[in-house]
Amino acid sequence: MTWNSTMSSGYSSLEEDSEEYFFTARTSFIKKPLGKVTEGKDVEKERELRTELSWEEIGQKVELYNAATKDHLKMTLNPTGVYTGFIKVQMDLRRPVTVRGGQKAAGGRVEEEAFYLPRGVTNTLHISSNNTVRQVIVALLNKFTVADNPAKYALYKRYCREEQVYVCKLADGEQPLFLRLLAGPDTDTLSFVLREQQTGEVVWDAFTIPELRNFLRFLDKEEDEQREAVIRRYEAYRQRLQEALRELGGTS
Repeated sequence: MTWNSTMSSGYSSLEEDSEEYFFTARTSFIKKPLGKVTEGKDVEKERELRTELSWEEIGQKVELYNAATKDHLKMTLNPTGVYTGFIKVQMDLRRPVTVRGGQKAAGGRVEEEAFYLPRGVTNTLHISSNNTVRQVIVALLNKFTVADNPAKYALYKRYCREEQVYVCKLADGEQPLFLRLLAGPDTDTLSFVLREQQTGEVVWDAFTIPELRNFLRFLDKEEDEQREAVIRRYEAYRQRLQEALRELGGTS
């Protein structure tokens, strides 16, 4: 796998209240009860998609894909039927990550520290059709020397249908390049986003004691900043009231 990192200006942050679908092994979509109901014919159309294509079908789709791409990130079909290409993944992490530092602590242990990765960074990853979602997540974390357990993260696909934007969590065994091939090169039609697992899905046992302490440290820092902001705001109100009282006292 090879990498290229750029700052993305064409994507906005994913909304927490976006309608969410779950991508199954047969590429059907099961929608949560909340939100609008998708027409049955659309669901059936998605169910008809196959997870495997013949060599001839792959060759045809690769040719169409390469003809449509505008950034020279083309796909290549090997005689074995395995094809390689590029996917772009937007980093949308809201919590701090634990990264491996360059210095070693006492005993030869590599020091670790926690900080926030800049949101909106897009990484271009060269993969093959055999690479799974889990492998993509691991490769992304390795890119940034993130020491966290990959189980804390999930890969989502963001896609448009009938002028609506949907977000779908991908299963670990899915193959992102296959989805890219089916959707074509347009990232407005389909894009990939790395996010933390939803709160109810986080494997808390995967966190180490230092990681949990780092989370508490960040929360304490945010609490102090919010407290200071409130104090400053009310102090400004107090000064304005005192000035108004002095002005009224001087005119009476």
